[in-house]
Amino acid sequence: MSNFTLRDLEKRVHERAKASADVSYTRKLLDKGVAHCAKKLGEEAVETALAAVSEDRERLIGEAADLIYHLLVVLAARGIALAEVEAALAERTRQSGLDEKASRIRKSGSPDLRKVKTDPAKPGARKSGLPDLRKIRTRPGQARGA
Repeated sequence: MSNFTLRDLEKRVHERAKASADVSYTRKLLDKGVAHCAKKLGEEAVETALAAVSEDRERLIGEAADLIYHLLVVLAARGIALAEVEAALAERTRQSGLDEKASRIRKSGSPDLRKVKTDPAKPGARKSGLPDLRKIRTRPGQARGA
C-alpha cells in the first residue's frame, strides 16, 4: 500500500494546473472550462459504475482512480478545496445517513429515487429517464468508449 493520499492528489492537480497545456492534461481540461471538466467527470462515473458490475477488481480500482482525479479537477475548476468537501462529510456524520439523505431530498426538491418505478413500456429504463445500470452488460476487457 502507498502513503499517497487524496490531499497529495489535490496538490498535484493544483501544481499541474499551473503548467502549460502542452505538457499537462490537467491544464488542458481546465482550459476547456467547468462544463467540459464536469462532462469528463460524468463519463468517468459511468465507467466506474459499469466496471463495478462487469469488470474485474483491478479495472474497478483504475476507474475509481480516474473518477477521483476528475472530481478533484472539477473542484479545482470551481475553486473548491477538498477540505470543504471533507467538512461537508463531517457535518453529515452528525446524524444517521438515512435522516441526512432525507433532509437533502426535502431541501432540494429532488425526487426520492428509492421510490422511482420501472416504466413497463420501456424495459431497462426508469420513469426518471435514467438507465438501470444493473441491466447494462459489457464484455470483460472492453475498450473505453467502444
